Amino acid sequence: MITAVLVDDDKNLREGMKKLLELFAPSIEIIGEADSVASGITTLDVLKPDVVFLDIQLNDGTGFDILEQLANRNGTIKSNIVFITAYEQYAIKAFRFSALDFLLKPVDPEELQKVIQKIESVLEKTNDYAHIDLLLENIRKKVDNFKRIALSTSDGIHLFNVSDIIRCESEDNYTKFHIKGQKTVMISKTLKEYEELLTEHGFERIHQSHLINLKYLKSYIKRDGGYVIMDDDCHLPISQRKKERLQDVLKSM
Repeated sequence: MITAVLVDDDKNLREGMKKLLELFAPSIEIIGEADSVASGITTLDVLKPDVVFLDIQLNDGTGFDILEQLANRNGTIKSNIVFITAYEQYAIKAFRFSALDFLLKPVDPEELQKVIQKIESVLEKTNDYAHIDLLLENIRKKVDNFKRIALSTSDGIHLFNVSDIIRCESEDNYTKFHIKGQKTVMISKTLKEYEELLTEHGFERIHQSHLINLKYLKSYIKRDGGYVIMDDDCHLPISQRKKERLQDVLKSM
């Protein structure tokens, strides 16, 4: 069984979450509950569950406060964290850059099952929680221009500098990351998801299958239908509908 703690200041929501887990995630065993920052810190420090379902907004602070104080006390967080939240753009962006799971209220059973399946897989392969430190770093700074990104692969979670990503390549529902000085990294998410995250970091979608970091663009060739040459010497096609946009971006640089 996977042990879990629920942290939410609304008792009805905790009860509802317990029922959802009983129905759709029988591998989860709830071993504790908390309704505040103070009780959350105590409960997690004592029980040390595999998973924490953590509400962001609590009566006496936030779920981030719990993680921050536990990290200060113990050096690192050693539980998988699943945030449960109403829609909050900044926090969700920080979650996605940190490869952390979140569920929007009201919790969708199908999304819950996806998160649980991912946690089961992660627990089998890794005990590295550095991505939680990355989340706290980003939340602490309160900036949108995140410098690092956590990528969750089949063998664990890895942190990279956004500026070192040369390009991203779509392979069905996967995205292959080409990173400076590193082996390629395959992620089980679509290229569109990373386009949404990385566009404001100087990345440009030039083709259905290619998202490039303009920092590593070496040449734009107009002949043969149009293509770019990147610093890693790969030649990438430019789709017809992306040509004008790319030309405008390059002119403005």
